[in-house]
Amino acid sequence: MEGPREGHRTPDGEGQSPSHSLTQTPHSSSAGGEAAAQVKDLVYWRDPKKSGAVFGSILTLLVSLAVFSVVSVLAYLVLALLSVTISFRIYKSVVQAVQKTNDGNPFKAYLELDITLSPANFRRHCDTAFTQLNRILKYLLQLFLVQDLVDSLKLAVMMWMMTYVGAVFNGLTLLILAVLLSFSVPIVYETYQTQIDHYVDLVQKQVSGAVETIQEKVPGMKRRSY
Repeated sequence: MEGPREGHRTPDGEGQSPSHSLTQTPHSSSAGGEAAAQVKDLVYWRDPKKSGAVFGSILTLLVSLAVFSVVSVLAYLVLALLSVTISFRIYKSVVQAVQKTNDGNPFKAYLELDITLSPANFRRHCDTAFTQLNRILKYLLQLFLVQDLVDSLKLAVMMWMMTYVGAVFNGLTLLILAVLLSFSVPIVYETYQTQIDHYVDLVQKQVSGAVETIQEKVPGMKRRSY
């Protein structure tokens, strides 16, 4: 009797294609595309007000964490938010008392907003997160088990360089630098793309030539053709 075909589920679950768990659903791909588009608009400063607000908020938070403890930063943030909302509420109450109106809570429109997360949206975000996590884990497995010697050596050299970076900078400093670069490099590249591409192409040719020379001279370093 012919056994179950590969990729088809049998009653006990055997025979399922191993790539089934890594398949990206339409919902997760659309969610990932929307998030990527929003991040791209922010770092390219499509809306200067929105990008400036996000950039300033993140930078202020990171600098505050570098100076104060996490508990102090959270406490100051909550106090600042409460100071604004309470002051505005008292101001509107005084205005309503003077004008003899009864408009109620000035934040009524925001209190009536539906901020609940539906199960469908929650599952959609989980699917997107797990899809990306599976890809990262699979790639890390290939690096640590030396599926490609060149890629594994690149990771080793990068980690060796990071030991020197870590001796000079701490994690928060690196995050601050990453935020500064994320909001400055894309717009600079977009402005001077032709000149930057020219020099990057020259560097890539030099690096590729050096890597090919090393691969030809050192046994076992030549990339395998899959």
